[in-house]
Amino acid sequence: MKHFLLALALAGLTGASDIEKREGHSNPLKHLYESLNDDLARITIFALGCAAAAMYVWQLSFRFSAHLRRLSSFSDDRQRYFVSAQDTFAWLKSHLIYAPLFRTRHNREFQLSQAVNMGNLPSRFHALLVAGVVAMNVVLCIITIPYESKEKTVAGIVRNRTGTMATVNLIPLVLMAGRNNPLIAMLHVPFDTWNLLHRWLGRIVVLESLAHVFAWAIPKGQEAGWSIVGMALAKSNFLLTGLVAACAFTALMIHSPSPIRHAFYETFLHLHIAIAAVSFGFLWVHLNGLLAQTYLLVALVLWAFERATRLLSILYRNCGRESTTATVEAMPGDAMRITLRVARPWTFRPGQHIYLYIPAIGWWSSHPFSVGWSEVDEELSDEKSLPLTHQDLLAAPQKETISLLVRRRTGMTDKLFQRAANSVGSRVTLRAFAEGPYGNIHSMNSYGTVMLFAGGVGITHHVPFVRHLVAGFANGTVAARHVTLVWIIQSPEHLEWIRPWMTSILAMDRRREVLRIMLFVTRPRNTKEIQSPSATVQMFPGRPNIDTLVGMEVENQVGAMGVLVCGNGSLSDDVRRVCRKRQAGSSIDYVEESFSW
Repeated sequence: MKHFLLALALAGLTGASDIEKREGHSNPLKHLYESLNDDLARITIFALGCAAAAMYVWQLSFRFSAHLRRLSSFSDDRQRYFVSAQDTFAWLKSHLIYAPLFRTRHNREFQLSQAVNMGNLPSRFHALLVAGVVAMNVVLCIITIPYESKEKTVAGIVRNRTGTMATVNLIPLVLMAGRNNPLIAMLHVPFDTWNLLHRWLGRIVVLESLAHVFAWAIPKGQEAGWSIVGMALAKSNFLLTGLVAACAFTALMIHSPSPIRHAFYETFLHLHIAIAAVSFGFLWVHLNGLLAQTYLLVALVLWAFERATRLLSILYRNCGRESTTATVEAMPGDAMRITLRVARPWTFRPGQHIYLYIPAIGWWSSHPFSVGWSEVDEELSDEKSLPLTHQDLLAAPQKETISLLVRRRTGMTDKLFQRAANSVGSRVTLRAFAEGPYGNIHSMNSYGTVMLFAGGVGITHHVPFVRHLVAGFANGTVAARHVTLVWIIQSPEHLEWIRPWMTSILAMDRRREVLRIMLFVTRPRNTKEIQSPSATVQMFPGRPNIDTLVGMEVENQVGAMGVLVCGNGSLSDDVRRVCRKRQAGSSIDYVEESFSW
């Protein structure tokens, strides 16, 4: 930090003539700015660490508040204190935390055609985070540079500064890209947010790398000619490896726009990893012996540790005396129900997801799927081994099953659906590898009123919450007193997707006292298909009026209200809009679950 303050004094108090007088003694000045670059790199890490610490304190306060709400629910009368909203916080949620960048569109994607997806807009809070990261890098790249000195001197300082900043930014860049990012669980920030920051920080690294190259090449070309620049690159291993690393970083940005990622995601992902490995390798040679190599080493250690952790987890979870298998069943409406019989038992919580590998479909392809159901099955090999006593039942081998609901899309899911549909009984069993579980950063235990909005296969994310809340209500371990599930489907055939799971939930103790299910069928073949089985399970034709449904729950609200949505972008944006509008009237927390890349 002393070098930083000294450079500030030099930049502010030393005139152009004074700098020129020191050109003959450039080594001390060069050493000063190299030390300053290291200080600025440390400031970058420190600033990001302070932001993470502030977010941790912010989330810790919410966790403590949620814990108090849940404890107060043991006396139902006390939940009324959490119905009203706090004015300042309600304004923040409405105008910053939940607010889209413009008007109401956030999660709904911009599509030029069915094949060309331009991505979606960030929220205002996300935009603020991105703007903060960009501003920090711009300031740290231009501060303390003596612009009054000779052009060559300025170019040299800019060259070293941008090179150092590009290298130190690789540390958070690699950390944000990992599935095992420890900040996800620590800060309760979803992977989607880290992925957004990863993309923007990657663009910053590319721009800083290009500035680093041009700050050397342009003055050199103007002074000695561009032929000399080419000769210098050919003869210097240091210069050539740096240029290749910068070109590789640029290639990472060129092949990463949203239309390419969405159209060729699996190809993009593998190519992205390969190019990143090449860029890191050449950058390591380029930085050999320089102080910035330490920052690259930290990034490489983080990357290698995350990859090794994933590999070991996959092997441990899926390999043993028996291997993990996946039974894929083709369902109506281009959907599949996948039942995994895992090699070792897992402990799953509502809101978690796994990454599924099926080598018979694609060796390196993996996709995230929400866990819809999990239970333990007893394994009975034959009639002779049937348990006869209670002790035999307890000693019987057990196998945990994990169930997923997957919609047929393109690539892996299309191949998997065709494989199952063309098999006997529309069912096929394949070897599989499951990675995870990930997620579970949102808990609904502290809300007296819970609304769950699901569209299509988004119901998979909500079923574990329904099961958990109904059981918690019966056991007196959660605050929930009103749980409303709103599921929007195109056809009554889609009810078959979760029929065995919902049958188990409807048979749970005290379910009628707490759970209400509302099914909306948007494309019924005729009105006779729309029949409500009971007062707590109702079916309606058409699309729901989100504002009306949320308003009904607000009128009868018990405690704080949590609204969780998992569906297409239009549904998420509609629910978000209604929740924002009602912030001033009551305490409503909005949670959105989505997989974006």
